[in-house]
Amino acid sequence: MSLAERHIPDRLHPPLRRALLRWESLLLLVAAAIFAANAMASPYFLNAWNLSDATFNFTEKAMVAFAMALLIIAGEIDLSVAAIIALASTAMGAAAQAGVGTPGLVAIGLAVGLACGAFNGLLVTRLGLPSIVVTIGTMSLFRGISYIVLGDQAYGGYPAGFAFFGQGYVFWVISFELALFAVLALAFGVLLHATTFGRAVYAIGNNATGALFAGIRVARVKFVLFLLTGLMSGVAAVCLTSRLGSTRPSIAVGWELEIVTMVVLGGVSILGGSGTIPGVVIAAFVMGLVTFGLGLLNVPGIVMSIVIGALLIAVIALPRLWAMRRRA
Repeated sequence: MSLAERHIPDRLHPPLRRALLRWESLLLLVAAAIFAANAMASPYFLNAWNLSDATFNFTEKAMVAFAMALLIIAGEIDLSVAAIIALASTAMGAAAQAGVGTPGLVAIGLAVGLACGAFNGLLVTRLGLPSIVVTIGTMSLFRGISYIVLGDQAYGGYPAGFAFFGQGYVFWVISFELALFAVLALAFGVLLHATTFGRAVYAIGNNATGALFAGIRVARVKFVLFLLTGLMSGVAAVCLTSRLGSTRPSIAVGWELEIVTMVVLGGVSILGGSGTIPGVVIAAFVMGLVTFGLGLLNVPGIVMSIVIGALLIAVIALPRLWAMRRRA
């Protein structure tokens, strides 16, 4: 390849080559390789029901990751999502002890998620506080409330109908969670890639001041994004609590790291301004396949945490290293 060819901008390459150079294409290859490796490593992996069970490793986290992707593209972040899940689950557990039925429990879970998202959004957009500082604080606040309410106890005794959201199937091996994951992926894909709101999110992430002068209500858009992230945390809380059938204050501990890793692995720039929902969808499957495969091999949970941490460092460092190599 000549020097001139090496310096041709990506957008001027043929469409097929551009498609092959996309981050999503690389992720698809990685997902295929992991799938093949899991199939060879365990004779139980290719069982249809085992593959269905594998989706539980990522669907709940991915629901939050869709909203988190938009928030990070806009230049913000929410590290309190796992704590919101814990607080929403605690609220649902307390309501279940009081005899509230399934519709009421779902409404409470979603309402708590929305309220927490609104609280984060107000602190960031009205007071101008950095989102990373705000959500580190509310992460401790929301989780702390759960510990105060429950201590070392647990809530159980949920209505029988409530179990459907985390354990039910809509068709053969297609669980309700997987179907909801697909619907949300489509909805967030349309929202980000086919609406003026999505274009505003990209504009804010690339240059918030320029977006403001272009007539975009930056504070309002960011507030809506925090609301969406809180709402998706409430949805995840409903599904997770339903699947486990109980509530403890330690529920979803560490999920914020996995959700951010899922978003960044999907090609969303941690600095904002770029990223796609299809990339997040593929990253969710990659992480689900990795954790399920390691589980089939009886790998300890601490090793899975190391793998997730290494993935996060790698996907942040690789684009920078690639850019340095191209400049050199």
